[in-house]
Amino acid sequence: MLNKAKIRELLEKRFEKDIHTKLSQIPKPCVFKDIYKGANRIKQAILENQSIAIVGDYDVDGVVSSVLMAEFLDDMDYKNYQVRIPNRFKDGYGLNSEIIEELSDTNLIITVDNGISANEAAELCKQKGIDLIITDHHMPPEILPDAYAIINPKQNDCNFPNIEICGAEVAWYVIGALKEVFNIDYDMSKFIEFLAIAIIADMMELRDMNRLLVKLGISRLSKSKRPAVVAIKEYYGMDKFRCDDVSFLIAPLINSAGRMDDAMASFNFLRSKNKNKAFDYLDMIVNFNNSRKEEERALFESSLKDVKEEDHIIVTWGEQWHEGVIGIVASRLSKHFKKPAIVFSIDKGRAKGSARSIGKLDILSLIAQHAELLNSYGGHKGAAGLVCEPQNLQKFKEAINRSCFLMDMHEFCKSDELLGVLDANEIDYNMLEILEFFEPYGQKNPRPIFKLENVRVKNERLIGKEQNHQKLILEKGNKTLEGLFFNFSRRARAGENIDIIFSISKNSFRGLITPQLLIKEIQN
Repeated sequence: MLNKAKIRELLEKRFEKDIHTKLSQIPKPCVFKDIYKGANRIKQAILENQSIAIVGDYDVDGVVSSVLMAEFLDDMDYKNYQVRIPNRFKDGYGLNSEIIEELSDTNLIITVDNGISANEAAELCKQKGIDLIITDHHMPPEILPDAYAIINPKQNDCNFPNIEICGAEVAWYVIGALKEVFNIDYDMSKFIEFLAIAIIADMMELRDMNRLLVKLGISRLSKSKRPAVVAIKEYYGMDKFRCDDVSFLIAPLINSAGRMDDAMASFNFLRSKNKNKAFDYLDMIVNFNNSRKEEERALFESSLKDVKEEDHIIVTWGEQWHEGVIGIVASRLSKHFKKPAIVFSIDKGRAKGSARSIGKLDILSLIAQHAELLNSYGGHKGAAGLVCEPQNLQKFKEAINRSCFLMDMHEFCKSDELLGVLDANEIDYNMLEILEFFEPYGQKNPRPIFKLENVRVKNERLIGKEQNHQKLILEKGNKTLEGLFFNFSRRARAGENIDIIFSISKNSFRGLITPQLLIKEIQN
């Protein structure tokens, strides 16, 4: 039976191998291959007033990376640059030949959060006399693009420590190298609140320096005077931000523009110079996000018909399924069925897919085993994108399920979150303080999950517009607890005794802070 001391001990063990726990300890820019080569080329472009194009990506990480680079150039009072974030629907992902043609008068292209597989685009840059600097964090292919400089911590000959960092962090390091080559006094910490958003949104491991940056970033976010942040605060009536606010509010908002329309709306929102302009963009983004939720709900329901109990991995597809939400639907399917999931949208003779992992399974490695059935693929351990011919979908589904059958999927996909059986009397304000101390929760630092046995359901009622959530009053001995079961899979009935799997959250109703159980599963 777990008590508070044991919980603290178990959570502390998660971070015993962390090396970088203070800003003064994090790696310096010099550990990156090519970083000074790239920084000196950018310096030359600025000093000679050469034209620069920043090419980003349409997700949160790509948008934030683009914002960081643009803000640095603004701070240097440099005007001869443009930002180009590809449109998911018109341009596809990353740097390509069409974008190079569009930017053919540019002297220097800097990619952020993309480009590591852009071999064809790099060749075209060379032909046109454009210098290309690639900054990325995705897994490099065997043959790297022929670029002027490649700054990616995953390169074999890069000395960056074995820590998974996002594209915005790589861009931040490039700015750090620019600070050095210009020999200027520049406040690198001004970007930390945006880094926290990108790290959380891109599902990076929340250990070591990522944990440090997110903790600092969330604290700074609550005090931020940036018009975009102030607008979100006022629009949603918030006085401070918590880590979950980034995961469930800020990141989906910023993502929604790229998912539903054009990510430049989110870029302009984050770059807003005054609150009125920020509110204009926020209204637009909120509408995109509402549309995204509707599309996601419809697509999730459509995808359920293809899910079979015997499948080790869920692979589902449909004609013209909305490309902008297939990743979220894959995520929902993997959480709902506790299996990895891949969702494809078939459009114009090709199937574009988005994959999400679960547990410790490396989804990118699993997909790579079937490269012969795919046109292209990329990503990282937890999430990946892939493209194949529609006629190969069934073959791919069967092949990847055979691969999973040969693996110990139970071992890979089992959740290591359950800390143990909890004494109900331990659930109090002090427990909330302990759990808060070990935030932020996410990849490699999952929110602690507990089990309560033989608790009595004193009262229950359905809540939500579709009556698909349940609010419970639970009793265990002389302890009374409130629980919420969102999208419940099994309805608890008043008077019965149940075992529950749950996490603990803070409920601040009318200024009174109490623990609230977020139920994951009813076990009997």
